[in-house]
Amino acid sequence: MECKNLVGGRFVGAEEPGAQRMTAIAPFDGAALGTSYEVGWPTMERTLDAASGAFPAFRSSPREERQALVVRIAASVRERAEELAQLMAVEVGKPIAWARAEVTRLAVTFELAGELLDEPARTELSLQRDARGADYRCFVERVGIGPVLAIVPYNWPYNLAAHKLAPALAAGNPVVLKPSPQAALSTLTLAELIHAAGAPPGVIGAVCCGPEVAEAAARDPRIAMVSFTGSERVGWHIKELVTNKPVVLELGGDASVLVFADADLDLAAARACLGGYGYAGQVCISVQHVRAHADVYDAVRERLTRMTLATAFGDPLLPATVCGPLISSHAADRVMAYIDEARRGGGKVLAGGEREGNVVLPTLLEDVPGSCKLAQEEVFGPVMTLSRFGSAEEAFAAVNRSRFGIQCGIFTHDEALIAAAFRELDVGGVVVNDFPTLRFDVMPYGGVKRSGVGREGLRYAYDEMTLPKVLLGRR
Repeated sequence: MECKNLVGGRFVGAEEPGAQRMTAIAPFDGAALGTSYEVGWPTMERTLDAASGAFPAFRSSPREERQALVVRIAASVRERAEELAQLMAVEVGKPIAWARAEVTRLAVTFELAGELLDEPARTELSLQRDARGADYRCFVERVGIGPVLAIVPYNWPYNLAAHKLAPALAAGNPVVLKPSPQAALSTLTLAELIHAAGAPPGVIGAVCCGPEVAEAAARDPRIAMVSFTGSERVGWHIKELVTNKPVVLELGGDASVLVFADADLDLAAARACLGGYGYAGQVCISVQHVRAHADVYDAVRERLTRMTLATAFGDPLLPATVCGPLISSHAADRVMAYIDEARRGGGKVLAGGEREGNVVLPTLLEDVPGSCKLAQEEVFGPVMTLSRFGSAEEAFAAVNRSRFGIQCGIFTHDEALIAAAFRELDVGGVVVNDFPTLRFDVMPYGGVKRSGVGREGLRYAYDEMTLPKVLLGRR
């Protein structure tokens, strides 16, 4: 297949100045899947011009028209669901069950954006507390801020793009979409679908480009906001470059699961394994650390070891597969280096620790030294560490020592412990009796510390992408 960039309502590829053909290679079996085109600044500049030119009319368009657009997009996603899932499964190695679930969430995300526009555009503020307000009425309406540069990663090439696209379109903001080169076919196909659903020219642009072009676009005055999901290093670099406009960052994590003595141990182990090994751990809220209370440590250890060994891995197109390939041989090399370093430092491999091509087998280690990368960095692979704690304070402190903080999962039925975890854990969200990998698209989602700034989730992203405008007048 051939996927082209979308510029001002037109699809462009090899004919663009300086265009470089990119071949998508399946990470599982090395098959050539299709081509896309990396282009330079002239193409990006035309895309920015188109987005800037489309903004006034799109922001002023009736809410009903924008609502109809996002609803049509959702319907088209549902119509093409299996096609989209199969493409993503082979391009990024996502197990087909996970791929189908992502496509379903993709449709839901656009439907939620449509529901936002069911609400009245304006809300009235009460002025009764101020005697001067008796003769006045005050209304507030949130209005779009302008074109949004949306930089998306390979691991969720549809739904992480949708969490930028859907609220932006609902708000009346055009979007310039920059796909990951490792998932260009999937994200460009989504852009084509949005165009076919009737997005006006310039309202959706999609450009594959190198880092220098993306950075120049982020700084360009035609872009009103940058929304980036990806690595910690790149995200904070963009934040340092762009100081005069809003920047939302969704970055990395090393999520923990805390298993307390009263927990359902079978549930905790099963959900931790799914959250740690699903999609080869290539999720920023995948489980990296399981911390079990000393009273149940041995029982948790036995269950995790058994379930790790039983986790299905390999071909992402097989329905039973949980852990598919890493995105590239380089990524698999890096994950194996983390495992080997921990092993040399005294960590014990309880299960896994081996590699087949780009597939790193689900791996569980205990006694990993705190100086190892597995203890300090985001592994972004199918690897979990197991450690014990003696008190809630000790467990909370271990989580809070991380420089990351997106979500944490805790397993307990003790309401006081739940309240303490919510109060004490320095994270964006606490998930009770489930893994921290759980995310619903309606809820605010984002991290603290080095995990990012700002929030996604439809209403919360919509607020990031709009400004409150006041209408105040005499009665």
